[in-house]
Amino acid sequence: MLSDDADHRAASRSDAIEAAHKGGAVRHTAAVTRPKRGRGFALMLVFLAAAGGGAYGYTRLNQPEAKPKAAAPRAVPVTLGIVEQGPFALVSNGLGTVQAYNTVQVRSRVDGEIQQVAFREGQTVRKGDVLVQIDPRPYQATLDQAKSKKDQDTANLNNAKADLVRYTGLGAYASRQQTETQTALVAQLTAQVASDQAAIDNATTQLSYATIRAPIAGVTGFRQVDIGNIVNAAGQTPIVTITQVEPIFVVFTAPEDQLPAITAAMRTGDVPVEAWSSDGLTKLADGKLALFNNQVDTATGTIRLKAVYENQNHVLWPGLSVSTKMRVGIVARATTIPDNAIQHGPDGLFAFVVDETDHAHQVAFKAGRSDSGRTQILGGDLKPGERVITAGQYKVQDGSLVAEAHASGAAQATTPAHQVEAHR
Repeated sequence: MLSDDADHRAASRSDAIEAAHKGGAVRHTAAVTRPKRGRGFALMLVFLAAAGGGAYGYTRLNQPEAKPKAAAPRAVPVTLGIVEQGPFALVSNGLGTVQAYNTVQVRSRVDGEIQQVAFREGQTVRKGDVLVQIDPRPYQATLDQAKSKKDQDTANLNNAKADLVRYTGLGAYASRQQTETQTALVAQLTAQVASDQAAIDNATTQLSYATIRAPIAGVTGFRQVDIGNIVNAAGQTPIVTITQVEPIFVVFTAPEDQLPAITAAMRTGDVPVEAWSSDGLTKLADGKLALFNNQVDTATGTIRLKAVYENQNHVLWPGLSVSTKMRVGIVARATTIPDNAIQHGPDGLFAFVVDETDHAHQVAFKAGRSDSGRTQILGGDLKPGERVITAGQYKVQDGSLVAEAHASGAAQATTPAHQVEAHR
């Protein structure tokens, strides 16, 4: 019995040992199998990630580029004006030169030494004012001699007349020859006295020439002769030049095709002519048309005109270049456009008109005269009240969106304030 139990326990231990060995082998095999499966799974994940990245890169490289969205057109900043309708003066613009009303070169009419100069250069003198005094003594002596000669001849004449009375009173006691001879002597002496009077008048005139006076009222120029110089009547150098500037002329030109309108305006009354500075910015004086030349210049196709001005303030000066504005009529209801809105194109004149949606469009028209910054419209599709672009046209094309410069500037100025309020 004891041996059977021992055998049974030994067999049990053998089974246990065998089972233990088998269990260890199984655990070892499982331990070896698990790492191999984990590495394969990781490799599979890496492969899948690489394949996905390649597919994404291939898709991005071959995807067509997305087109940027078109930005809204920006409005062109411009300055606008208005087409107006109302009275419009028909003004002819020209260029002219101021011309003295009278110009005199003062010269001596007698020979002699200058003793006194009684004027200042640039002085305004009146007619009859003393300018220069020449030595009068030679001419005074000649006058005195002529007077003495007349007194002598007058005495002889009186004696001859008394003898003639006596001869006539004798009657038959005096011969006819004596009477006739005495009569002839009286006539001779009478003529001599008349000649003496003429000599006196001439000497008086020569003496008056020794005092040189202003022949006209005006402004003196530079003095050409000084005190102590000898002047003579044959000399060509003037002592001084006097120009009359009150009133004064402006000589200008106008196209020959305006001659009928000018003639018609002169028939109805005075034709106003304004004198402006040569740059056309400053008005100098108001005058009126005095006359136009008696012939047209065929070389230039213009006619010369002359306007007269009172010029009491001496703003006009001889030789000054001026621009003129001559008004030949007034149109009661004329459509006008600002001068700055006029553009020149290959087909003629045009202007950019801005519609209600603030888009600009070219509109052709025909222009007439211009005055005070506006031009008369003679034909075209421009209508009173329409807005036209007067500045900034170089950025504008037909159909462009525009906005007034000052309006856009005001909007930009208020934008930061709105941004600050939104930020708060």
